[in-house]
Amino acid sequence: MSKKVITATGRRKSSIAQVKMVPGTGKITVNGRDVRDFFPYETNIMDLKQPLVATSTEETFDIEVKVNGGGFTGQAGAIRLGIARALLEYDKANEGSGSETTFRNILKKAGFITRDSRVKERKKPGLKAARRAPQFSKR
Repeated sequence: MSKKVITATGRRKSSIAQVKMVPGTGKITVNGRDVRDFFPYETNIMDLKQPLVATSTEETFDIEVKVNGGGFTGQAGAIRLGIARALLEYDKANEGSGSETTFRNILKKAGFITRDSRVKERKKPGLKAARRAPQFSKR
């Protein structure tokens, strides 16, 4: 394994994550802090590690992430997509074989390559929110 830095970008809702992946021991840093210090919920940490778990590379790479925008869940989703894209970039050498064990096949089957395009709908005039109308009063 070379000491090549692999970079990728992930987006989710209004969050954008820039992921740098280098061969290492499995340390994940988010905005200069350890991932456990940055995210308040264990489910967010499990969510962003899913591509690493699926490809059995949890202890293979050190990952440094810069993320901004959105909330914790959106940020975790953006980091997950960024990690999945970085893993695809790393595994490009094996992609030509078409085997079931390539990272692309594993990640695609698990649904980690597709960007979740759902975003908050805009508020409409005359309504309280995107679709929430004011309370109706008969009298």
